[in-house]
Amino acid sequence: MEAARLTERIAAANAGGRIGLIPFVTAGYPGREAFWEILEELDRTGADILEIGVPFSDPVADGPVVEAASQIALANGTTLSGILRGLAERRGRYAAPLVLMGYYNPFLQRGLRAFAAEAGAAGVAGCIVPDLPLEESGPLREALETEGIALIPLVGLNTGAERMAAYARSARGYAYLVSVLGVTGERGGFPPELTAALDRAQKAFSVPLALGFGLSRPEQLEDLPARPQAVVFGSALLTHIQSGRKASDFLARWREPVPGPGGSRE
Repeated sequence: MEAARLTERIAAANAGGRIGLIPFVTAGYPGREAFWEILEELDRTGADILEIGVPFSDPVADGPVVEAASQIALANGTTLSGILRGLAERRGRYAAPLVLMGYYNPFLQRGLRAFAAEAGAAGVAGCIVPDLPLEESGPLREALETEGIALIPLVGLNTGAERMAAYARSARGYAYLVSVLGVTGERGGFPPELTAALDRAQKAFSVPLALGFGLSRPEQLEDLPARPQAVVFGSALLTHIQSGRKASDFLARWREPVPGPGGSRE
């Protein structure tokens, strides 16, 4: 089952004394061929999971960096069908399991069963859909599960313990905790509410917990009293790539152990 690989990869990173690394890159950015080269570079140099953004014209959860990358990718002719076709052609090339992050409309327009089948054929292990609430997620979850693909829950600082428990009942792969109330983008630090949200999430989920939105450097984790099992970084990585630097250089900073509490549950 592809979804199980997500949990296994994060657990293996933690067993090796480090946090799981999940870089996010927008498909088709900065160019259609350059994207595939960056994906291979990240896989080759230590990504535990590869999160691929599906560009969309109305990205309600994305900050300016990811939104701009999506607009460039769309202008480059990037489509959901092209992403799935490209992944299928390269199936078996990546050591890291693949996760698609995108909005519900393109998946729905394709047809949920058809999308799930194509994603399965492309070797996708998980999907994250920021604008799909739990109460409406059943049809997509069922379609994905027939292909062994996880629908990864996305929870936030204002998600209470009871609702986190509801998400946890169907969670596969890992859970994604959004570190801020707002859109993606680099930030200097974490809001004070994050500590309590981390605690609620650690107690609710049996799958590993990944922290995302606003992460740009490993030092940000030093002051957290408890660590997530994995981190997701997108805007900072895209900015790094836009400046002409290697994606692997960005990843290398995160592969060193971060002083302070480890990634184990408390």
